[in-house]
Amino acid sequence: MISQRLADALNQQMNNEFNAAQAYMAMAAYCEHNNYAGFANYYLQQAEEERFHGMKIYNYMNDRGLQAKFSATSEPKIEFASVLDTFESGLLQEKGVTKNFYELTDLAWEEKEHATISFLRWFLDEQVEEEASFDTHIEYLKRIGEDKNALYIYEKELGQRDFSAESGE
Repeated sequence: MISQRLADALNQQMNNEFNAAQAYMAMAAYCEHNNYAGFANYYLQQAEEERFHGMKIYNYMNDRGLQAKFSATSEPKIEFASVLDTFESGLLQEKGVTKNFYELTDLAWEEKEHATISFLRWFLDEQVEEEASFDTHIEYLKRIGEDKNALYIYEKELGQRDFSAESGE
């Protein structure tokens, strides 16, 4: 049986995922406002992925007989210096999410809640991919620098992203 402490932590992480979606929506808005439709699409898809993660926790809690409790979302950062800044902000956010999942997993281990430990492994693996993806985008954007042609091509590539809930990607 899941303790109240672990239930509260799962609720918090579910809300964190929805907050992350809001932050990615703000990054999309910045990109769209600055005529970077491809990067905006990338962030809109990223927001969908975060909502998928939140719903994954929501469904797990329901499966375990817990009530999901929603809290107000925090206001996301809306001002960015550049597209590169959005990706650097995204990486910081993902590192925070990884830390949150580590703490949640530690709590599940402490309470010997094996089903929750198993459930959380998926998220830990996902966070490795998330951080690596943002690292890669940051490095590419740094290499591109002021080359507007390369930026255009890269933006078009990222604009092709289409999140699929079936695959989780």
